[in-house]
Amino acid sequence: MSFPQRRLRRLRRTPTLRRLVAETRVAVDDLVAPLFVREGIDEPQPIRSLPGVVQHTRDSLRKEVRELVSLGIPAAILFGVPARKDAQGSAAWDPDGIVQVALGDLRDEVGDDLVLITDLCLDEYTDHGHCGVLDGAGQVDNDATLELYAEVALAQAGAGADIVAPSGMMDGQVAAIRDALDDAGHHTVAILAYAAKFASALYGPFRDAVDVTIADGGDRRGYQQDPANAREALEEIRLDVLEGADMVMVKPAVPYLDVICRARAEIDLPIAAYHVSGEYSMIKAAGANGWIDATAVALEQLLAIRRAGADLVLTYFAREIAEELAD
Repeated sequence: MSFPQRRLRRLRRTPTLRRLVAETRVAVDDLVAPLFVREGIDEPQPIRSLPGVVQHTRDSLRKEVRELVSLGIPAAILFGVPARKDAQGSAAWDPDGIVQVALGDLRDEVGDDLVLITDLCLDEYTDHGHCGVLDGAGQVDNDATLELYAEVALAQAGAGADIVAPSGMMDGQVAAIRDALDDAGHHTVAILAYAAKFASALYGPFRDAVDVTIADGGDRRGYQQDPANAREALEEIRLDVLEGADMVMVKPAVPYLDVICRARAEIDLPIAAYHVSGEYSMIKAAGANGWIDATAVALEQLLAIRRAGADLVLTYFAREIAEELAD
């Protein structure tokens, strides 16, 4: 009896056959490493809820990026932890702010061998933990926040950022930033828009990493994307493209593979996916308990993200996976 299905199984018989016909691959070129740099510390500080991840000093950050370059990782995204916070988040655009001085360090260290991306938001810098400034009623003032995002973009571009990545989900943020950059002559600085950033329960370890607590037990559901709405997420992506985004991002990654897939079918710009802190920490915790092979699961999830259509993946596994792929 003939089984037509057997022609499919024949190509699974050996690892080399499977590699030959693989439709999707995870390569080091697809990876972006998130990095944290903290002002006023003398040695790297481990982040308890992100095993293996630290808040860097300026010196340890330089060492880390040299090693990332040696592994072939093409990009890193930088998050700052300032020594002081205020209601406006003014350290975010201070020329001597931690991200700006770290950018200068890294540009001196690795030149153009690493694409330097900066998270562009205020939550790491505000004393209330929101992504924008608050009005008299304690709500985020969208338009006043856009003015400050433009200031942050100019500070980051002037310090050496290749790409700025606005993550606050403010309406009009891409257009405001693009206009500010172009008016100041920063025409070559690209924008990676957090276009569909969902109000997810998976961000807890990240907030530990940047010392963010949202005031009065609040949340960001009023401006981040509703997890229930995929069509609405696509409209957010379309709007960011119209405003001038060079790349768009879906965050988190694995719970929103459908959004990545639908975005890939509709737009031709590069699509990034952020494999977020909670996704990383769950895998690490299960691996530490011996319940799973953590590296194998990480690779499988990254493969799924790429298969859904993402061109690049921001992941805390970047270094570990690069080392695995190099073996």
